Amino acid sequence: MALTNNQHVLDWVAEMEALMTPDATIWIDGSEGQLRALREEAFRTGEMTELNQEKLPGCVLHHTAKNDVARVEDRTFICTKNKEDAAPINNWMETSEMKAKLLPLYKGCMKGRIMYVIPYCMGPVGSPFSKVGIEVTDSIYVVLNMDIMTRVGVGALRQLGDSNDFVRGQHAKADIDAENRYIVQFPEENAIWSINSGYGGNVLLGKKCFALRIASYQGKKEGWMAEHMLILGIEGPDGDTKYITAAFPSACGKTNLAMLIPPEIYAKQGYKVWTVGDDIAWMHIGEDGRLYAINPENGFFGVAPGTNEKSNPNALHTTMKGTIFTNVAHNLDDNTVWWEGLDKNPPENAQEWTGVPVNGKEYVANGGKLAHPNSRFTAPAENCPCLSKEFNNPNGVPVTAMVFGGRRAKTAPLVYQSFNWEHGVYVGSAMASETTAAATGAVGVVRRDPMAMRPFCGYNMGDYFAHWLEMGKKLGDKAPKIFHVNWFRTDDEGHFIWPGFGDNMRVLMWMLARCEGKVDAVETPIGYVPKAEDINIEGLDGITLDTVKGLLDVDKNLWLEDVKGVEELYDMIGSRVPAELRKQLSDLRDRLSK
Repeated sequence: MALTNNQHVLDWVAEMEALMTPDATIWIDGSEGQLRALREEAFRTGEMTELNQEKLPGCVLHHTAKNDVARVEDRTFICTKNKEDAAPINNWMETSEMKAKLLPLYKGCMKGRIMYVIPYCMGPVGSPFSKVGIEVTDSIYVVLNMDIMTRVGVGALRQLGDSNDFVRGQHAKADIDAENRYIVQFPEENAIWSINSGYGGNVLLGKKCFALRIASYQGKKEGWMAEHMLILGIEGPDGDTKYITAAFPSACGKTNLAMLIPPEIYAKQGYKVWTVGDDIAWMHIGEDGRLYAINPENGFFGVAPGTNEKSNPNALHTTMKGTIFTNVAHNLDDNTVWWEGLDKNPPENAQEWTGVPVNGKEYVANGGKLAHPNSRFTAPAENCPCLSKEFNNPNGVPVTAMVFGGRRAKTAPLVYQSFNWEHGVYVGSAMASETTAAATGAVGVVRRDPMAMRPFCGYNMGDYFAHWLEMGKKLGDKAPKIFHVNWFRTDDEGHFIWPGFGDNMRVLMWMLARCEGKVDAVETPIGYVPKAEDINIEGLDGITLDTVKGLLDVDKNLWLEDVKGVEELYDMIGSRVPAELRKQLSDLRDRLSK
């Protein structure tokens, strides 16, 4: 039975039923009874496995198809009427042409299956900044994941009321056919179409599809920002909390920073770090003219391998109950899970992520990995030991500083501050990481990833930069200060110099001191760099004042080389790159050449 009288919703769901012809339709109300029945059904069919309820209460295991284990960037499209509105970073196809291609794939694809209608709210229910989506799917896995990642059920429909402003998401597993797998955003129509995938990032349509690709377009139209950023709070001994947002490409320690554990020197003084979000920030200008951020999500969709008691205890503890594990190994001895980097004791009596039993034999999948390298946990945010008490604040938290970062062996210093907002937008637009051996055969290749939004911007990247500049004009002198960090400088043997993890807080503390005007800085061609003695290294083994000076060093020749890479990016994006950013680029080149 439908849960709403909203005619826009009812008409659209009827249209979906006519297209995909399911045997039945179930509306998801978000009640524990209904969700429990769906879990039981998934156990009965083998779609999911119930894990050890004493050790991992409420936790389940799921395996995707072997051809369906990650986001598929080459199959992800932004479809608009005019190519320039989506180009050139995105895959593009004209809207009606894409629909003509996909409609035959959807036709009758749910025959013999149930269609689940999931109303969901991105952001706290009741927040003026939250947005509603409705996803139809033929997957119980999707329903249960969406219940963790978003606010699902009648509350979302209450938030929507009679409005037509909801994102229409249609997902069908269909045949999990890789050749016909498409994840398509229609920003001009508030719609997302996903077919032939069962993997989280392609099918949990509230995640990157809505929260970034569609929302970034909505933000441009409506005057707010949807960014691929964590949100954390640093509470001082006086109880005052300052909030920082930060954008990093993958493999740069984003979740670890979001759930940072203060080093002893700060913990003893009474400092605490709180997580508001680990992945996405929606930011609006508040009544006081400052920028406020909410986390539109309600859970964490994290990469399992490498998560352990040392690297990220808060993330590990978050996964201990009510969590869906995807493509990790199954420890058959005690019906728990395992992944590379969890500990040094891989279970012998186990199934690798493909479901093949191991029994002490060599693993065959993915180069001898028990768990898939992109295996995941979907965990409720409320489990997180360091979750901010402002997590559900409908107005969000005020942003003091914004951070960009990448993985650079030699170029970028440990930290620097932009001269102003416009220069900060340039710094974000020029963001880059060097490939590691794990990612590709080639090491040290620079991949530009502006604001960490390259795979997620729902419209033309040049227009996106212009929107950032526009937001800065509106914020004026109340704009957050913008910084850039690089935890990954290496010595000549390729070893990381900075200890990273919790000690990154030492750098964040310098940023906050800058925001409060408490410390001076050295002006360099690239921005304001700390005086080495202003980075607190007390209690750090092997890090001296000279080490810090080396980490803050700016090599002009490397930077002049880097400028060429930014110029190539701008030329690729083309005529819509704002003149202000071209000027920032040429001013930087002039400063470096002096």
